Amino acid sequence: MDDEELQRFIKVWITAIWCLCHCYYIAARIPEGLLRLLSLLPIICLFLILPFNLSSIHLGGSTIFFLSWLATFKLLLFSFNQGPLSKSPLNIFYFISITSLPIKLKQYPPVKSPIRGKHPSHLTNQISTTEYVSEDVVPTTNAEKSEPHYSGSYPFAKLVLVCIKLLLLALIICAYDYRENLHPRFILALYCCHMYLGLELILALSAVPARAIFGFEIEPQFNEPYLSTSLQDFWGRRWNLMVTNILRPTVYHPLRYLFTRVLGPTWGQPPATFATFIVSGVMHEFIYYYFTRAPPTWEVTWFFLLHGTCTAVEMAVKKAVVHRGWRLHRLVSRPLTVAFLVITGEWLFFPQLLRNGVDRRTIREYAIMVELVKSKLPLHFVH
Repeated sequence: MDDEELQRFIKVWITAIWCLCHCYYIAARIPEGLLRLLSLLPIICLFLILPFNLSSIHLGGSTIFFLSWLATFKLLLFSFNQGPLSKSPLNIFYFISITSLPIKLKQYPPVKSPIRGKHPSHLTNQISTTEYVSEDVVPTTNAEKSEPHYSGSYPFAKLVLVCIKLLLLALIICAYDYRENLHPRFILALYCCHMYLGLELILALSAVPARAIFGFEIEPQFNEPYLSTSLQDFWGRRWNLMVTNILRPTVYHPLRYLFTRVLGPTWGQPPATFATFIVSGVMHEFIYYYFTRAPPTWEVTWFFLLHGTCTAVEMAVKKAVVHRGWRLHRLVSRPLTVAFLVITGEWLFFPQLLRNGVDRRTIREYAIMVELVKSKLPLHFVH
């Protein structure tokens, strides 16, 4: 990462903002439906290729996630006047912020889940703001629903937790200097923690401008995933909720409506859940291709296929036994859930990144960023 990379990063985002102005002033005036979708397709295609002008793991990785995944899916919803961009009135600054940043505005009161079997075209904005409840993609037990969830505010306890996570991330980065003396399994555990802490902090920092400038009340992007009591709890209520909230209206709800019409309400939910995991796997393959610039091996897709299958099975088992009061204690279910995630991650999620040296590039970028900051600071701050 150097000055040229920073200049390319700025140019990419200036281009993206110009494209979003086009969406706001021109595409929004086209009637919703196929015509608006056709008008937005060039922008969507451009958002898919813009991040490839960058080579940095951190700058490019965040850009491909914000533009190529979240923004494109929001624009697809906007084509049919659904999702967060369909609300009015939205001025241009709100429109750009909500499209390009990983934020979801807090709802007062929370919007309830769509009625089962109801056609997506009648749901409008409701689809994009619904929370996971018992009849949605990831059903949860009463115990899981009773877990505390962070609000948009920043109480003192949460501020302390953020500081602790920053300290842990710094310690993990420092530990990489001694990786030759560390066991490979311990290094993999560090990578898992690094990925979680890095993602949470990057997404939280990216939402700060929207919160500070516009006073948005924003839903948390993560909800302490290490406390997950099941795969449903992990994927639906705790891990990277920005992806969860965008996959739900774009993939899950339309497919669930379709499968319910064909298979009935009992069997319509599992294939919709499975298909949602497939879409997530394909998008991760796209992101992996950016990181590695190597042909896909489809390992990460198999990771999500496996988790989609296990989540669907878990849903069926839960429906069968929950009315009997059978439930694993959290002291058992939490370690089992985390262990399954770590083991399958080591098997299918991380190998492609490790083979192509993405981990080493990431570590080098931290050192380069530190030197770059030092070079820009006055001498009395550096010494």
